[in-house]
Amino acid sequence: MPSLPWHFYLRPHRSTEVPALARFILAAISGALLSLSYRGAHPSIFSWFCLTLLLASIFGSRARVAFGCGFLHGMAFVVTCVSWIAETLSLHGGMSAAAGWGVLLLIAAVWAAAIGVFAWIVQRLSRRSTALALLGAPFLWISTEVFRTYLPEISFAWSLLGYPAAGNPAVVQLTTITGVYGVSFLVAAFNALLLWGDFSKTPAERNKRWGIVGAVTLLMLAVMIAGSRLVPKAEAHHLARVVQPNFPENLQYVGDWYTEHKADLADLEQLSLRPSSDGRQPDLLIWPEAPAPFSFQDPRFGPVITRIAREFHHPVVVGIIEWKPEPVKINGIMRTGVAPYNSAAAVNELGQRIFSYDKMHLVPFGEYEPFPLIHQVVNSVSEEVGGFRKGTGRSVGKFSNDTTFSVFICYEAIYANEVRQFVNRGAQLLINISNDGWFGTSDAAEQHLRMVRVRAVENRRWIVRDTNSGITASIDPYGNVERVMRRDVRDSADLHYDFRTDKTIYTRFGDWFAWMCVVVSVILFILTLRKVK
Repeated sequence: MPSLPWHFYLRPHRSTEVPALARFILAAISGALLSLSYRGAHPSIFSWFCLTLLLASIFGSRARVAFGCGFLHGMAFVVTCVSWIAETLSLHGGMSAAAGWGVLLLIAAVWAAAIGVFAWIVQRLSRRSTALALLGAPFLWISTEVFRTYLPEISFAWSLLGYPAAGNPAVVQLTTITGVYGVSFLVAAFNALLLWGDFSKTPAERNKRWGIVGAVTLLMLAVMIAGSRLVPKAEAHHLARVVQPNFPENLQYVGDWYTEHKADLADLEQLSLRPSSDGRQPDLLIWPEAPAPFSFQDPRFGPVITRIAREFHHPVVVGIIEWKPEPVKINGIMRTGVAPYNSAAAVNELGQRIFSYDKMHLVPFGEYEPFPLIHQVVNSVSEEVGGFRKGTGRSVGKFSNDTTFSVFICYEAIYANEVRQFVNRGAQLLINISNDGWFGTSDAAEQHLRMVRVRAVENRRWIVRDTNSGITASIDPYGNVERVMRRDVRDSADLHYDFRTDKTIYTRFGDWFAWMCVVVSVILFILTLRKVK
């Protein structure tokens, strides 16, 4: 008797309750296992087969069971991969633990519903053709990632499928053409290929298919191993002094902050101006986004930065809160008030302001309250959710030597299409300032850095990343990372960087590949609406 494929035992039987339960368990396990590729050392191995487990739980099931499998996969993945969201909202967002977990489950439900639809469409396609379903699965998966990226107000493009594999120096180079979605597609396609190898009617055909799977696997391993050795390291001709303040995360600023933190400001000034260990003079100074009320509207801050810039003799980029006039209605009467913006500013070597940028993509539930309905819900559980306003334009600054730069702030790093627009507008250097102290000791800071690294490769730009408490680093246009400071310490370091003027295909055309996958997915969905003959 020929051996049966392992997924045969997941097909419907006379008693559907136990097989459905087995499918749900397998789907949930696949989601939880997948999260391991985003934790610790970020071993990408799990991403290369966990989607196979999800697909196996879908094939041969009923439509509603398939949706349930996708939903459980998504829920298990979110809860195990980004559980730090609940902790961050409860510890630093003024929410109760229950409210923090409520927001996390809301995010998980939206994410899981998208994967549920993915599973439902794959199941419907499998009734028409197994090969069609497996061929269409990668396109459909990318569509779920596009949905998460472009969902209005509460989008969350964190931990896409391609990020673990993009940790490989050779694989990540694909992003210069397709963005990270191309790597996600590659991983999803390999997962589908693994299951295709086991779908055959005869042992001879199965052996032939597994031979193809083996050959593809060896080819990919060769590219990953040999290709990684061929990836160059970009030459740098400049140094940036990055300051890591390591301020504690404050919800409110009470009392006279500048008087109480006079010693802290003296520390930052000393770290900014201390001589370099190797005698090389950095030509750029960066202070990150930080939990401090730094603002040029405050007369106690502007003179400090001006003095530091003049003594440093080079430009200074700093994260600030920008207060701008805004009409407000008070007791039915329109008056002029002020509104806060999470911003970045730059001053030249004379202390003159030469650049400003207001963060455009704010963190929902952290920096603003999405949707009027959610506004009421959030206010009922917390009064600490930020009230920042959104910026309206992407800025490109120019140094005195005519080189150009742009700054993107914290959470904006996860939106590839938004970051590439800075480069398309002429930025030759990218600076990322971030306060990742909210993440505590979770895996989020490492996850964040790995996504920033992909932005550098997508656009072939140096990125100098300065954070409040880590992970501070410099990333060259090929994804090589320079990390010299430990997390959760106050320190400064000199990191290499340079300028580039070329533009990649991804920089020029953005998410063209992702939207192509969406178009194919729509066609596949239409096919599911036609009756199977």
